[in-house]
Amino acid sequence: MANPWTGEVALTIDEERHVLKLTLGALAELEKELGAGSLVELVQRFEGGAYSSGDVLALIVAGLRGGGAKVTRSDLLSAEIEGGPMAGACAAAELLARAFMVPEQV
Repeated sequence: MANPWTGEVALTIDEERHVLKLTLGALAELEKELGAGSLVELVQRFEGGAYSSGDVLALIVAGLRGGGAKVTRSDLLSAEIEGGPMAGACAAAELLARAFMVPEQV
């Protein structure tokens, strides 16, 4: 089960449930791959709805790697995401949001 308090997001790909997480290493790799000047720029793309399918794919790959999967971008080019492209986009946006979420103080 994905733990939202640790930044995890669940996504079913090719009928297999995966837990995605953006670690610091995955975020650095993502920033480089997307040519984003900063992570804030990437977050703004998603908040403004100006993200591309390539952004979504890169976030999912980074999240899978952060979750421990050994995947490449090409591994996902023909993968079937349960719920379709919009489910993938929602998972990608959720990954970004959870990566920068500050837990409420108890």
